[in-house]
Amino acid sequence: MKTIHVAAAVIVENHKIFAARRGYGEFKGYWEFPGGKIEKDETPETALRREIKEELDADIKVDRLLGTVDYDYPHFHLTMECYLCHVARGTLTILEHSAFRWVKKEELDNMDWLGADRIAVEWVKKLPILSVDRERRE
Repeated sequence: MKTIHVAAAVIVENHKIFAARRGYGEFKGYWEFPGGKIEKDETPETALRREIKEELDADIKVDRLLGTVDYDYPHFHLTMECYLCHVARGTLTILEHSAFRWVKKEELDNMDWLGADRIAVEWVKKLPILSVDRERRE
């Protein structure tokens, strides 16, 4: 089975997560964390900055690795490195996706995520940065 290695951005702003709906291909209509394939001689962080610039016309700061998802789709195996990120410059503008949303932690389970992204969603729900109450207490 073919393996595809990608990097995904979990972009956080104002206690919300950026989600993008695929506008093309076999998985059209599903929600995902934006990103894309890691090219030869490219680090995951470099690939992620490039992909976000191409797909969303903004520059991001890659903060830290959240984890790596290994997921079998029907026709390929996906290895997806998920990074916590924030917008460093510009405004996220969808160029390839059909829609986007800034999602609160409580809304994550109500969306139709791609299989690999559902695993990452479980990590995202545990991020303290998404809790407004926690921030007020600190």
